[in-house]
Amino acid sequence: MKIAINCRLLLKDKLEGIGWYTYEISKRIAENHPEHVFYFLFDRPFSKEFIFGDNVKPVILSPQSRHPFLWYLWFEYSVSRFIKKSKIDLFFSPDGYLSLNTNTKTILTIHDLNFEHYPDQLPFLTRNYYKFFTPKFCKKADAIITVSEESKKDIIKQYNTAENKITKVYNGANSMYKPLNNIQKQEIRDRYAGGSKYFYFVGSLHQRKNITNLIKGFNLFIDKTNANIKLLIVGDPMWKNNYIINIYDKLPNKNNIIFMGRKEINELTKISAAAIALTFIPYFEGFGIPIAEAISCHTPVITSNISCLPEIAGDTAVYVNPDDINDISNAMIELSSNSNKRNKLIENCKSRKDIFSWDRAAEDIWKIIENKLKC
Repeated sequence: MKIAINCRLLLKDKLEGIGWYTYEISKRIAENHPEHVFYFLFDRPFSKEFIFGDNVKPVILSPQSRHPFLWYLWFEYSVSRFIKKSKIDLFFSPDGYLSLNTNTKTILTIHDLNFEHYPDQLPFLTRNYYKFFTPKFCKKADAIITVSEESKKDIIKQYNTAENKITKVYNGANSMYKPLNNIQKQEIRDRYAGGSKYFYFVGSLHQRKNITNLIKGFNLFIDKTNANIKLLIVGDPMWKNNYIINIYDKLPNKNNIIFMGRKEINELTKISAAAIALTFIPYFEGFGIPIAEAISCHTPVITSNISCLPEIAGDTAVYVNPDDINDISNAMIELSSNSNKRNKLIENCKSRKDIFSWDRAAEDIWKIIENKLKC
């Protein structure tokens, strides 16, 4: 069979959340099923590291799709034309977009509907594209995959999508995320935090990630404890982030906050494993891959008590009201000073980490693909 996969987010040294999802799933299904031909559809020159076997055929389609108008051209003209011309049997799109202009069987992954809940946090054209096309994509798709039970309920509620059309498949964590011993942890603290213990955040510096309340809560934590503890913030900014800078500049304890920019995975895995805790308190998530990664490192989590986050973090986290900086600071106090509590969460990480497996996710997604190929 001929299977086309939307791989436009496979960008060398620039993989973000959905890019990693595309990488982990497409790699496994291509390698595990050499009997099929996989056409990886790129919108720009690709790296050979993303061609996972002789059964993977890379295809570059123009134009580069990094803007709503270009998304439309790429999916509705370039992708649909290729699918028809090449007589593709199934199209799998892991990033929430698909082509409406084709009758080919299509499987779509929708990670979240944040644009429905926080539309003002997205650029005008982007949010209107999502709000207009996503209901159409859901109706068009032969099957929908989403990454949490909370997201599944949201899709059903927002678009009146049939429940049996949607399958929940949890994300995994890269196998490089694993615990460190105490000597290794101190080496990482010396390298990144001047020898101090630290909390960390990883992700885009987008408004829904709630960085402002995170840094305010951390500032309050330092006020309360005067602790020699840092907060490391890892990630490239998304869209405008002047609102973060304006708040950060006014914090009395801002020297304890380190904006690290983007880090490669070999560094990020170590930062995750050497931390007191992941501090991840967004207003909305479809899954929250940093939580699965922290759990794989046996690193406890401080996260929001809303959205899908309790579903994903389970018993590995201290939960906070993301709007309450006092709540956030108290959670930091608890995990930095209560060793019994932290050790209990570490033990819970050890038993929970196997839930988040890319091997299992790829196997479950392949069952959906195989079922549609037989129809």
